Amino acid sequence: MYYYPSQPPYLLLIIGLFAALTSGLALAGTLKVIVNKWQSDGAEKSNSQLSIKQLSVPFLGITAGVTLFMCSGFEIFGFPPLLAYAVGIPVTILTSLLVWFQLGSMMSFVERRGMQSLDLDSMN
Repeated sequence: MYYYPSQPPYLLLIIGLFAALTSGLALAGTLKVIVNKWQSDGAEKSNSQLSIKQLSVPFLGITAGVTLFMCSGFEIFGFPPLLAYAVGIPVTILTSLLVWFQLGSMMSFVERRGMQSLDLDSMN
């Protein structure tokens, strides 16, 4: 037996995509501000906890938007709603956690070694 949704969630798909994109722009702007501050003051002297707090709200917005986008996309392709959310939520949360931990590790690496440690063009 196939599942045919009466009304696919196209609006939720668009809202999720919009939320993820706008939160991504906010995260990029916040990262630029943090990096500019690190370049002027020195990354070693900065407070990483404050930087993490500034990045958490846009990152949660990205995560929520991508979750809504993925779950709606699964429903559009014929998944029942319960299965769409059972697959979409864990995949998005696990991926977001991996990206968050990588971002945190890169920020602490820069704090320990300075901004020059990320300059890959000057390395041989």
